[in-house]
Amino acid sequence: MTLIKVETQINADIKTCFDLARDVDFYQQSLKHSKEIAISGKTTGLVDLDDIVIWETSHLGYVQHLTLKIVDFQSPKIFVDELVNGSFKAYRHEHIFEEENDKTIMIDKFYYELPYGVFGKFLDWIYVKGYMTKLLKTRNLILRAKAEKVIVT
Repeated sequence: MTLIKVETQINADIKTCFDLARDVDFYQQSLKHSKEIAISGKTTGLVDLDDIVIWETSHLGYVQHLTLKIVDFQSPKIFVDELVNGSFKAYRHEHIFEEENDKTIMIDKFYYELPYGVFGKFLDWIYVKGYMTKLLKTRNLILRAKAEKVIVT
């Protein structure tokens, strides 16, 4: 299984960062370039334990539907979403938040496995891991900008 780990330092309090990360509306806004739309389940507001969101997204050249469930939730420290149904063989995204002085360290641990055996591993190595890393980093930069703006205003 592949692991992508991204750490982002944010000049904002942990609760603000945690709530932005679990906000379905903000998530859609931050990834509008990939046309991520919550089409069923929890389609607006803040996700919580046992919530399910069905996402329609356009990645890697085709439209996908991913059903994700919040399987762990400890506000404001961690929430975890896992794949219930979709195009990955396995998928687990841990959103971890730590306080450090007056800042928040947001840690994404994204574990996944593609189907298709050796071909899936090759596709991951050649393209998917880099693509997903860039996607997470881009989203985190947008989240950081929003969280820091919320604190200033």
